[in-house]
Amino acid sequence: MSSIFFEKYIKFCFLFPKGNDIIKRSCFYALDGGTNMYTFTSRVRFSETDENGKLSLAGIMNYLQDCSVFHSEDVGNGTDVLKKRDRVWLLNSWQIIIKERPRCCEYIEIGTQAYQFKGTLGKRNFCIQRQDGTQCVVANSNWVLVQKSQMRPVRITEEDSSPYELGTPLDMPYADRKIAAPKEGIVMEPITVRTEHLDSNHHVNNTQYVLMASRYLPSDFSLHQVRAEYRYQALLGDMMIPVVTKEEDGQIIVQLKKDEQTAYAVVAFQ
Repeated sequence: MSSIFFEKYIKFCFLFPKGNDIIKRSCFYALDGGTNMYTFTSRVRFSETDENGKLSLAGIMNYLQDCSVFHSEDVGNGTDVLKKRDRVWLLNSWQIIIKERPRCCEYIEIGTQAYQFKGTLGKRNFCIQRQDGTQCVVANSNWVLVQKSQMRPVRITEEDSSPYELGTPLDMPYADRKIAAPKEGIVMEPITVRTEHLDSNHHVNNTQYVLMASRYLPSDFSLHQVRAEYRYQALLGDMMIPVVTKEEDGQIIVQLKKDEQTAYAVVAFQ
């Protein structure tokens, strides 16, 4: 269910240990405008951290992805319901802004809200924040509603959108969902899609594309924003050809290409 909200404030409940007891604490976080943010709480696990002991890029993306799944399940529009209706939501693009990375063992709140449905496209915001309300991550995403048996986009109906209470878009800079693919770049060794790259839709999971692309970042690259545009589904056994370009502004764009003309995904790191 959605968190209780009053005007510009959202009430979040945290479970955290104090001595041998589990204490439930309520906090009020100031967010921009009234919103219908679905949230869940977690604690950053050691297995989710990078070499610096902070929440990794994979950990961030998995939390956001899981939050959207939990949201749909809890409002009665989860994967089993969609399957019966021959529908699936496929991610078209990510824009993830990383302000701070929570450290191992920190308690965090992960939230999401739908804020627009139009045509075949649905838009969602996400956030990750600390107990004191400090924003660590904000994100925007675009999703396409697809008829699963035909794998073609379908118009969003009242039945598709009504389970979600629309919120006010989060206050963040919004980038275009499409990423201009550079014409030139360094061609790297091909990547073959393996079983561990797949999700329950039997195609490469959205996070996996970004992790594949992140292999080509310099070791000293300070990551503040990730954008990803998903163009074609990569399946088991498919071969992706990474093409890496460093732009004049320092941005690194990685195209995971199917052939010379077509990319499975384009990922921009900034």
